[in-house]
Amino acid sequence: MNLSEVQNLFKHPQKAKLLQVLSHLKVGNPIALNGLLGASLPILTAEAFSKSPAPLLVIFPNREQAAFFYHDVEKLLREEKIELVNRHVLFFPASFNRNYKWEDPDLSNQKMRSEMIDKLLFSDDKLLMITYSEAIAEKLLDSNYLLKNSFTLKVEEELPIDILLEFLYQYEYQREDFVCQPGQFAWRGSIFDIFSYAEEHPIRIEFEDEKIVSIRYFDGETQRSVKEIDSANIIPNISANDESENRVPFFNFLKPDTQIWVENIELIANQMETLGEKAMKIAPKEATLEEYFITSSEFLSIIGQKPIVKLNEYQQCCSETFTFDIKSQHHFAKNFNLLLEEWIDNYEKGYKTIFLSENAAQHERIRTVVEDFLMSYNVDNHTDYHVSSFYIPIDGVLHEGFRDESSKLCLYTDHQFFEKYHRFTPKDRYKKNESFTLKEIYDLQPGDFIVHVDHGIGVYQGLMNMEVNGKLQEVIKLSYKEGDSLFISIHSLHKISKYVGKEGVPPTLHRLGSGVWERAKERAKQRVKELVIDLVKLYAQRKMQKGFAFSPDSYLQTELEASFMYEDTPDQLKTTEEVKADMEKPVPMERLICGDVGFGKTEIAVRAAFKAVCDSKQVAVLVPTTVLALQHYNTFVERLGNFPCKVNYLNRFKTAKEIKEILSQLKNGQVDIIIGTHRLLSKDVEFKDLGLLIIDEEQKFGVAAKEKLRELRATIDTLTMSATPIPRTLQFSLMGVRDISVIATPPPNRYPIQTEVHEFDLELIKEAITFEISRGGQVFFVNNKVQNIYEIADQIRELVPEAKVGIGHGQMEGVQLEKVMLDFMQGNYDVLVATTIIESGLDIANANTMIINDAQNYALNVLHQLRGRVGRNNKQAFCYLYVKNMANLTDVARRRLKAIEEFSEIGSGFQIAMRDLDIRGAGDILGAEQSGFVNEIGLEMYQKILNEAILELQETHVGNEMADNSALVQRECLVETDLGLRITDEYVTSVSERMSLYKELNAIHSDEELSKFSAKLVDIFGEIPPETQELLKVVKLKRIALRWHIEKIVLKNGNLIGYFAGNNNSPFFQTEDFSKVLAFLQKFHPRVEMKENNHKLQLIIKSVMNVSSAISWLEKIV
Repeated sequence: MNLSEVQNLFKHPQKAKLLQVLSHLKVGNPIALNGLLGASLPILTAEAFSKSPAPLLVIFPNREQAAFFYHDVEKLLREEKIELVNRHVLFFPASFNRNYKWEDPDLSNQKMRSEMIDKLLFSDDKLLMITYSEAIAEKLLDSNYLLKNSFTLKVEEELPIDILLEFLYQYEYQREDFVCQPGQFAWRGSIFDIFSYAEEHPIRIEFEDEKIVSIRYFDGETQRSVKEIDSANIIPNISANDESENRVPFFNFLKPDTQIWVENIELIANQMETLGEKAMKIAPKEATLEEYFITSSEFLSIIGQKPIVKLNEYQQCCSETFTFDIKSQHHFAKNFNLLLEEWIDNYEKGYKTIFLSENAAQHERIRTVVEDFLMSYNVDNHTDYHVSSFYIPIDGVLHEGFRDESSKLCLYTDHQFFEKYHRFTPKDRYKKNESFTLKEIYDLQPGDFIVHVDHGIGVYQGLMNMEVNGKLQEVIKLSYKEGDSLFISIHSLHKISKYVGKEGVPPTLHRLGSGVWERAKERAKQRVKELVIDLVKLYAQRKMQKGFAFSPDSYLQTELEASFMYEDTPDQLKTTEEVKADMEKPVPMERLICGDVGFGKTEIAVRAAFKAVCDSKQVAVLVPTTVLALQHYNTFVERLGNFPCKVNYLNRFKTAKEIKEILSQLKNGQVDIIIGTHRLLSKDVEFKDLGLLIIDEEQKFGVAAKEKLRELRATIDTLTMSATPIPRTLQFSLMGVRDISVIATPPPNRYPIQTEVHEFDLELIKEAITFEISRGGQVFFVNNKVQNIYEIADQIRELVPEAKVGIGHGQMEGVQLEKVMLDFMQGNYDVLVATTIIESGLDIANANTMIINDAQNYALNVLHQLRGRVGRNNKQAFCYLYVKNMANLTDVARRRLKAIEEFSEIGSGFQIAMRDLDIRGAGDILGAEQSGFVNEIGLEMYQKILNEAILELQETHVGNEMADNSALVQRECLVETDLGLRITDEYVTSVSERMSLYKELNAIHSDEELSKFSAKLVDIFGEIPPETQELLKVVKLKRIALRWHIEKIVLKNGNLIGYFAGNNNSPFFQTEDFSKVLAFLQKFHPRVEMKENNHKLQLIIKSVMNVSSAISWLEKIV
């Protein structure tokens, strides 16, 4: 059964009569519907819409209610995956988010508003429209203006390009290099990309002179075409602030027979007044309230002229009232026994029980729990209930369950039973893509530091054209110490990378030919080899040890995992399985889990700990700080409260008597899980039977603690966690020397953290703190200057006298700082004014507002980590970034703040912050000395050296003990040529885009990737010019050269010289492949020769005039 069929099971006695009345609903005869709770209202609405000929507008008092209702109806009518052109269920949001920013409306909302108006103006489809008070309060440009100024493009039509450009500029479409947001366009020769407000996807129009030969949708993320279409509509922005045009209420666009279903008319009418007034406070001076917003009297007058259905209102003035006595889904406090007892009661009364979940794994877990429960229930009660007749599982989700005793139907939702937050926001298809922001921030710009693998750290000066043997080539100019310049070929791009080191610490430039760089590189490689050899030895040693093999999962384990508040991410599931598989092996586990804050590492630790407890083993959880010990203790107790498991913790705030008692219980096996700081490693701590050691943030422990840990780990399963993620590439490099799990997918179903950038304003700060305290929450106020931190705290006390304010910074005594943190955790303070000391490791579920002062001074990763401290529960969290003066911000600071404001999801913007976090993560996993090398030579170069070191080690005896990951490390072939191979600047005008394309081309190693790249060029830029076609062939040339162990090709003066990798003693020269090269040499001598120069062999082929000829010659080696 699927979700849409639930409508057929809803057979309330009132339903048939109601549907009949709705089909003849008249103006002036409103009806009332009462008692429709949970998903019963969207189920009834979906059926009424399907059976009625009239369009339907449903209005709610707030956005959240409207969004959840839209989600349910869209699911029930199976419209969530349908293209806009065929869609009948539409959401109509307000132009602005919570705080009106007149100059900066929400783009995604504007797009959805335009889509609705476009449908109402240009289509005869019957629509089900869902909206809320703020959205309908705003007036829109009138329909005559929109009809007169819309533009329809058709294939085969003649259209002068200057007319199209005039239209786009007139209606304020912004010209960009690439289009990814509504209201943008790009123009590249004969190709136009436009993101119209009326279309679901951006469109690509191809011209031949002035004739349109093709119109196609393309994907804003990949920039690739996805579908050919015959025509497209381009309309102005319906919410544009054009003072010269008449504005009208949204209701003017509705068809005359539209029925309006509205919840709480009086409340919505009152909201109309306050909403308009609030917006007008920040509106331009010349704007008037009546011009931009409808008044409450206007709203009531319009509503009175339409057929009305009043929802959940007991009104005397209605012609007829329908009462549905439907109840909400009961609250079970996550108790399976209570739930299953109710299901048995339903079954015995003949009620149908439906359980909804989108997660297949959750359905499987529930089935297992139900089977176990029924097995013992049937024995105790002499019944024969079977799971298949007991309840109906359905893949899908509605916002709230309900009990309808009249229909004998009970619907339960997964998220309500497990008290998970069910999050839904109407699909944000138009948000700027993260990869674009990433590109903007991290693309090479002239003046950036780079690292060249042979010459060290220099400055990138840009691309330039240079003549070589009479042919134009594009080269990269780099400058070094003392004004030295280096010009490198675009074929050597793999040899340079952007320098990514510690933010704010500029690197030292190298001098060309000085030898300093070579020594630094060699030193790093030697140390890397030592590190890898150490890791390999430890790894091999551990494989020889005998440990405890834990049993497979019990039903209790299944129940614990099913009760997790959030939905598991794919990475979390995979990591959980890896950890449990390691525990079930007879070899001691040694696994490292890396992941950003809030990505679910602690949950995996809880599951692993409980698995150990189920086998009567004890668990020690070791943490670096007292505060973290209490935090983990709270998490473990909350998660394991309903299970047979005793948890306790040790820290310096426990009395001597309490510690003595805990140690005694630990020794006797009365404590299953103990959490503590390095106090756990003291001699007086004895376990009855320790089976699992969990270490959080191992890099923060001292040498002595690490030595003690090494002894413990020899035979005990160990799980280490790190809050700084490591790069995937580093994980691949270390495969086979360390078991690493990386959690890189952000958790779904979490509220996005509403992030706003403002100029410093005491009134706004007061409003934010007051709002948070009024809902029982707490506030972090980050001020990174210790000099004025007490002054800021006094200002807050003055602004909000009822707030209890605490202060924490790194210059305080350790014990004093811990005391402040603990007091804040226990709710003794409402506001904690602190430096970035709170950035790592402090999780306080009740703190849901983060205020950051002087936000322009923080690195992206710090802003990302700080924001991650809030939004850890089911409440909407806020993050306010304050700057002194917007006008004085640097470009970099502005881009950084824009990025953090745009990507407000938990884990979103993660990619962006990742660049800074990578460095820290690499340092944490590889140790402080390696971290120094990372800063000295840059992260990407460090990874290249690490890969080289591992490849070299694999050819020695150490390689026998390493997993073979050579396939993951690409060898490179260098090409030098005097041919004019380049992407011409007429073909791709943007310098940064050409550089980006060269980098992409340099990373291609297969024919399949190359054909995709060629197709992308044709799609985005048009036909490929001859110079660029020859350039693309270099990929195949490199691949064939590498096949024959050639590491460098020189294609100059009509000759090809190939340099073999390694010296004369290289094992390659003893292989069959080299015999084939010699046979080729004999066959085509004297045109083909071989020479030795400086102990390196060279293959020389004469009269090779282009890349195609070079390929055909090398293909003759067989």
